Amino acid sequence: MAFGGFDQNKNTHPVAEINMVPLIDVMLVLLIIFMIAAPLMTHTVKIDLPKTNGAAQPEPPEAINVSINSSQQLFWNDAPVSRPEFQQRLRQIATQTPVPEVYIRADQTVPYRVLAETLADAAETGVSRIGFVALQN
Repeated sequence: MAFGGFDQNKNTHPVAEINMVPLIDVMLVLLIIFMIAAPLMTHTVKIDLPKTNGAAQPEPPEAINVSINSSQQLFWNDAPVSRPEFQQRLRQIATQTPVPEVYIRADQTVPYRVLAETLADAAETGVSRIGFVALQN
């Protein structure tokens, strides 16, 4: 089986030149496509955007830290408070806009019941942004 053609001369070497004609054809086709597509890319569509007053966003309020120690004493930003006073302060912050975040940190020995009562107090007053703080050893 001969792949070189009909010439039976064994002294011929294969041609090592790249055939440029197909590459030039592809380049000319791409040039024509880009010449047609370029004017279409400059077409603009006018959009009427709504106007705003540009008022600055208000600063978010400081987060409130609620702690419960091992003797089940409540602390509001490191100040001891009673349960009725805690509920009153929750009602006060529930009226603020936006409502500040409340971070609860409880001792490991605090019963779940005390923590559940604290969460129930927050839910009753309308405070919904509550986070739990956990310490890693």
